[in-house]
Amino acid sequence: MMIIIQLITSFIASAGFGILFNAPRQALIQCGLVGMSGWMLYYWVVFTGMDVVPATIFAAMLVAVLSQICAKFYKKPIIIFNVSGIIPLVPGGMAFNAMRHFVENDYLTAVELSAKVMLLAGGIAIGLMFSEVVNQVVRKFPAKR
Repeated sequence: MMIIIQLITSFIASAGFGILFNAPRQALIQCGLVGMSGWMLYYWVVFTGMDVVPATIFAAMLVAVLSQICAKFYKKPIIIFNVSGIIPLVPGGMAFNAMRHFVENDYLTAVELSAKVMLLAGGIAIGLMFSEVVNQVVRKFPAKR
């Protein structure tokens, strides 16, 4: 039952952000599916015991690859799928808790949470960048026939 809730909420979050981001109406389902896929990979690898930072990197890579595929297939800009798809991975709640602990003068916990937020944000950037670099290399050196 928990997995179904995770699927639904990650889809709604991604598609909903697509609406806020003014994504074309025809692309909202794909935006939701890209975000749902990234979140499910993240959720599964964390559930199996991997740390959240590498899990975030792998999930961001999946989001980027799926975004590239959707952009080519549906002839839409890749940024629509990237931004909407990455939303479930953004550590907003953890960033809020870090700021709350700063305000409450609990600096040790605040710094710990802030460092984790920075690592997760860096993981998202690395995952998106790595996939784009691989895409550029594949395009530059096409397969020989």
